[in-house]
Amino acid sequence: MAATLLLFLPAVHAQTQSARAQAPVVRVTGGMIAGISDPKHQLHIFLGVPYAAPPVGELRWREPQPVKPWSGMKSCTRFGHRPMQKRIFNDMRFRSDTTSEDCLYLNVWAPAHPGKSPLPVLVYFYGGGFVAGDGSEWRYDGASLAQKGIVVVTVNYRLGIFGFFAHPELTRESPHHASGNYGLLDQQAALQWVHDNIAAFGGDPNRVTIAGESAGSISVCAQMASPLSKHLIAGAIGESGAMIKPTIPAVPLSEAEAEGLRFAERIGAHSLQELRAIPADKLLDAASQPGAFRVMPCVDGYFFPLPPDSIFAAGQQARVPLLVGWNSTEVPYTALMQGKAPTPENYASILHQLFGAEADEAMRVFPGRTQEEVVRSATELASDRFIVYSTWKWAELHRTTSQQPVYEYIFFHPRPVETHPQPQTQSPNPPPLKGAGHSWEIEYALGNLATNPVYAWTREDYQVSRLMENYFAQFIKTGNPNGPDLPEWPANKPGKPVYYMHIDAQSGATPETPGQRAQFMFLDHWYQTHR
Repeated sequence: MAATLLLFLPAVHAQTQSARAQAPVVRVTGGMIAGISDPKHQLHIFLGVPYAAPPVGELRWREPQPVKPWSGMKSCTRFGHRPMQKRIFNDMRFRSDTTSEDCLYLNVWAPAHPGKSPLPVLVYFYGGGFVAGDGSEWRYDGASLAQKGIVVVTVNYRLGIFGFFAHPELTRESPHHASGNYGLLDQQAALQWVHDNIAAFGGDPNRVTIAGESAGSISVCAQMASPLSKHLIAGAIGESGAMIKPTIPAVPLSEAEAEGLRFAERIGAHSLQELRAIPADKLLDAASQPGAFRVMPCVDGYFFPLPPDSIFAAGQQARVPLLVGWNSTEVPYTALMQGKAPTPENYASILHQLFGAEADEAMRVFPGRTQEEVVRSATELASDRFIVYSTWKWAELHRTTSQQPVYEYIFFHPRPVETHPQPQTQSPNPPPLKGAGHSWEIEYALGNLATNPVYAWTREDYQVSRLMENYFAQFIKTGNPNGPDLPEWPANKPGKPVYYMHIDAQSGATPETPGQRAQFMFLDHWYQTHR
């Protein structure tokens, strides 16, 4: 049944002052849900909406199953359980109360008065290395973008051992003869739910932009590549990450199955039945031990018929506008220097370890004749090897095969000081280059600086945030980030110079330099010839 917008009933279990107003009620797949009315911002908010059946018991390590219908009114005023995970990243600030295998929920922020025309939709996937994260995190709050006339959705998906465990028995029992990509299949199921239900919230199912950062960006790349999802996407935004080597590539199914067998042997589980009988917390504990289990998305023949980079190279991905980029200092030079001082001698030694006979060419494109050059080049190379190269390769493939515009950025703006700074230890080494580290752009891009009390945000920070959020909003609405009072952002297309929008206190588009191109081409050759 198609979702329909219904009446307004009194709110139940309201989380905010505004929830005392009349609560919005919507019929979705499964039944009727009541959310929160926010009259101050003129929004309707629905939290913890189930989009699939709880993946527990016999549904552990199965593709997401349809929601079981409920009777009566389901209160959707609290975030659902976050996926099973350990506390890995100290910058994650959750609003959900608990972790559980029962985690397949999404959240919707929608304008209360959408008007006659359906609104564009943003579906955002959180980051966290496929082992942590949740749609309730403050930095992903959808209220700011929703106030710009966009229906915003955040999605929970299975993580770690629960989301990426492949095993020969799982492959045999699957109707698709596939296993391992359960977290990605959750995302696909959420996209299908959005297609089927978002009109009830004022959204247009044919104008859905998907976005994410880090593992969320990698997920965007994956969903664009999958034949299961590409017809559900009208645009895509990737912030630092693609499912391309060396970041988190999709491995052959046999390799992922071998990893699953190794884990099962490690914990003494001799069958799939025994594995499914292990309590979720104990399974998480076992998988979280050092070296116990590696997250390995795989070319399973169902979600991925081929590796994502091969799909993009063949032009078989979702052919939609793409806005994509990375941060200027994704990781500092220390990530490359192995604890050694950034001297030319130490740097040359590390290049020889990494590139062998091609070390001289590496030194040419990533020069290190002085300490200053070493710090700069080691920062660039460390960031490239971590996540920048894969993001660039994704953009490059889409630019050359999709016949769609690609808008590329580099986010340079540093965070301000912490409101309660920690004591700094003295170091004989120079500090990392100034710039923006991994994940620093999220609050700026989504208009959520005020939700993070850790930093003493300045007027300049809010100016940068308005700029970046307006670029995102324009792209979500039109497939083009350009708009009134915004610096012009050229589209990158085949046969034309590549431009990057440098986002900072003073923003503007600059052409790719010969040095940047040389670095990327060197790494491209390296990763293509060292598989």
